[in-house]
Amino acid sequence: MRVFTLVRKYHPTGTNGQLFDGTRLICHTIELPWRQNQRNVSCIPEGRYMLSLRWTSRWGWHFLIPRVPERDGILIHPANDALKELRGCIAPVTTCTGPGTGHGSRKALQRLMDEIRPVMQSGMPVYLIIHS
Repeated sequence: MRVFTLVRKYHPTGTNGQLFDGTRLICHTIELPWRQNQRNVSCIPEGRYMLSLRWTSRWGWHFLIPRVPERDGILIHPANDALKELRGCIAPVTTCTGPGTGHGSRKALQRLMDEIRPVMQSGMPVYLIIHS
């Protein structure tokens, strides 16, 4: 089992985070603000989630976060503005530029993919722990 950690900082207009492998920072993240886990307008609750690898024609390779309480279709995919581009998902970014905004999302997703995909392909489960 491999565990990655997302440490969040909440703001009224967005949530920013840092995603770590142990103590090593992989990338920053942006999300919607916390709004009591309401569909399409809130980031997901803090907790421990097993990640799955997924491919679609829209996003290419990205991650699915199944079994989010009262939610489905939660992904880790590229986006640079949470309020405009996310509906509850997590977007990796290279740099946060403000609450829920950042730059370099595709580059950050590729860095995350390079870290996690080989672990998943080896058959080892990968977990994401989210906390503030």
